Amino acid sequence: MIEGTVNENFEATIHLTLRGTAGEEHDIEAIIDTGFTGHLTLPMALIDRLALPWQSRGQALLADGSLHVFDAYIGIVLWNGQDRTVEVDAADTDPLVGMGLLRGHGLRVDVVENGAVKIEELVYR
Repeated sequence: MIEGTVNENFEATIHLTLRGTAGEEHDIEAIIDTGFTGHLTLPMALIDRLALPWQSRGQALLADGSLHVFDAYIGIVLWNGQDRTVEVDAADTDPLVGMGLLRGHGLRVDVVENGAVKIEELVYR
């Protein structure tokens, strides 16, 4: 189970550990964004610090209707105690966790300041 909290802006947040290409770990706080269909966004400065390899260039339609061009990288995140390789989109925002990373998991958010955030792997038989 992954646990986090709701911050003072009523954003559901979790702590993640990222691994750089040299194996170093970097801890971040990320906001869960259910409107983002990708895996993870990170600022370019952190992508450079982790030396993540470039994968491709993409486009995204933002909520305001504008088209945004971004670079995508390959990153490793510690997820449920295991390394998971994910696409990381460069974005000049706080780190965001998208629905791609949450796929196969249940999300529970107690929407009050300091409320609980819980992410659990779904098991279907």
